[in-house]
Amino acid sequence: MRDFEEPLGGEPRQEPWVGNENLTSVREFILEGLTNHRKTQIFLFLIILLIYSLTVMGNLAIIMLVRADSSLHNPMYFFLANLSALEICYVTCSMPQMLAHLLSGNGAISFNRCMLQMYMTVCLGSVECFLLGAMAYDRYLAICHPLLYVVAMSRWRQVQLASASWVSGFLLTSINVGFILHLPYCGPNRINHFFCDMPIVLKLACTDIRVTERHVVLVAALIVVIPFFIILTSYMLILSSVIRMRSAAGRRKAFSTCASHLVVVILFYGILIFVYLMPGSDTAPDQDKKLAVFYIVITPLLNPIIYTLRNKDIHGAVSRMLQRWRFKHK
Repeated sequence: MRDFEEPLGGEPRQEPWVGNENLTSVREFILEGLTNHRKTQIFLFLIILLIYSLTVMGNLAIIMLVRADSSLHNPMYFFLANLSALEICYVTCSMPQMLAHLLSGNGAISFNRCMLQMYMTVCLGSVECFLLGAMAYDRYLAICHPLLYVVAMSRWRQVQLASASWVSGFLLTSINVGFILHLPYCGPNRINHFFCDMPIVLKLACTDIRVTERHVVLVAALIVVIPFFIILTSYMLILSSVIRMRSAAGRRKAFSTCASHLVVVILFYGILIFVYLMPGSDTAPDQDKKLAVFYIVITPLLNPIIYTLRNKDIHGAVSRMLQRWRFKHK
């Protein structure tokens, strides 16, 4: 198997991402994965296949419940359904490829597929940033302005916020991926990871990447900081409003509606800031892979559990759905 595309005679063929330099281009990358031990690979394949199946089924169940139960037809669960759909797309961009590599023991991935995987995972991660910001804004309106909530968070406003989250994530990420695609890649082509992660792919470019890296970090900071500022401001206003509440029951209800979202935000942003906004960190590659396992494999599985574990609305919807199912099959 050839790792590099060689010229077939005459002048070397120029690729669009190489520019004017006389360089061959990488045709594929080799993902080193989590381990080279064959028995461990098979064991990880079974575990990750189980996690992937549970993640898809858990998030799909939330989407179906929100659509089927009229009591869940409100802004909070509309955004939760969007988040669940996003998580399904997110894990599907990376985990099937990871499973195929674990099963075959071969981590080869073509240049185009690697770039597509990098683009989609970063896009969907960016969308999640903005979607979590929209969810925080929704909670702020619900708790701080309950009388205006129905008007301020109308169905059209929900669609606008969700659409803006998806569009903003994809557009801003396209800028970063555009920077990376215009760099020359002439070797090495081995990636010490289990998927094509943007910071690692960027470092494989055979040119000075310092200017590109600054541009990428700047755009990434905008993607992270803008929603984080919205979330932080929303929760500061929520906390101020809750403190002024005279009813203990009202305070408990306010905290319970925000707790799940807040836990997801802490998990998501904690890892995101550490991995993507600290490009000069001296963390070992194996440490990066461990963190990646958490946010690629574990977090999408935890999200539906976090949102449903103590959610009485979801529990009630499940109970009503089971009752309807039993009634139909009597």
